[in-house]
Amino acid sequence: MKLQSLLAASFASALIVSASASAQDRSDWPEKFTVGTASQGGTYFAYGSGWAHFISENLGVSGGAEITGGPMQNMALVHTGDLKFGLTTLGPAKESIDGNSPLAPGMKMDNVCAMFPMYQTPFSVTALAGSGIKSISDIPDGAKIGFGPAGSTSDTYFPKMMDALGVKYERRNGSWSDLGGQLQDGLIDVVAFAAGIPIPAVSQLEVQTDVNIIGMTDEEQAKILKNFPVSKFEIPASTYQSLDKPSNVVSMWNFAIANCDVPEDFVYEMTKLTMENNDKMVGIHKAAKSSIPENYSKNTVLPWHPGAARWFNEHGYKIDDSQIK
Repeated sequence: MKLQSLLAASFASALIVSASASAQDRSDWPEKFTVGTASQGGTYFAYGSGWAHFISENLGVSGGAEITGGPMQNMALVHTGDLKFGLTTLGPAKESIDGNSPLAPGMKMDNVCAMFPMYQTPFSVTALAGSGIKSISDIPDGAKIGFGPAGSTSDTYFPKMMDALGVKYERRNGSWSDLGGQLQDGLIDVVAFAAGIPIPAVSQLEVQTDVNIIGMTDEEQAKILKNFPVSKFEIPASTYQSLDKPSNVVSMWNFAIANCDVPEDFVYEMTKLTMENNDKMVGIHKAAKSSIPENYSKNTVLPWHPGAARWFNEHGYKIDDSQIK
């Protein structure tokens, strides 16, 4: 009985110490957080808002998503601390770090740190089936092309890609949902999407009307790979009901980001929760199939947040000290 009493007392004491340590560890945590995403109808908003809810629910910190202009604006908002977290694509991230963001020319946004890999952003084209546009070369001169929100990954890179492929167009911007509606109403001819798949706006559009989801020929793909920071990507036929075979395109990696001054322990717990529960992340959005630790090496642009780096290093994914902010 005496031994049992001692064990019980020891266990109770351990619980108190554990609870006390937990409370102490959280002393510098924020009371709430907001994640910068992009426009409604795009993957960033669906992924980001779901992720924020998942973190909030499990860590007990109030959190939510904010609609923004996308990767480029998220880099600016996180750098200045207006938002502590966001989502970005590595192309716009590099331009922002180098001081080449069109939102703040000359400002080197170097207080932004990587947290974890998200997914690849494929660049693909969608047109109404009735338009007769079945390939990029079919796009007529002067076609009105929607490139997504101003400053988004699509708006930053897709017009340049179209230029490289010899397409002559009139540029249009707007949220993915809005551009999908304009395409359906015949106000624009093509939407050039760059977002994680399946893109909500495309999935909704193909339920309402017949569309052509257009990839790239080998020659087009080779030209884009030579001139832009992208890699080959295949959109599986199962992604959309409008596809009867895989679609060959190009893509760019996305990463979750944090202001580098956010407390290390908080980012560590956020990273741990995300990286150790991929099934829950896939439940938020199918693109999260790629949100796995092994893809940490795709980050060749951003410094790592100390909290995120600690989780990766603890689990055998080596991040050198020189890569940590």
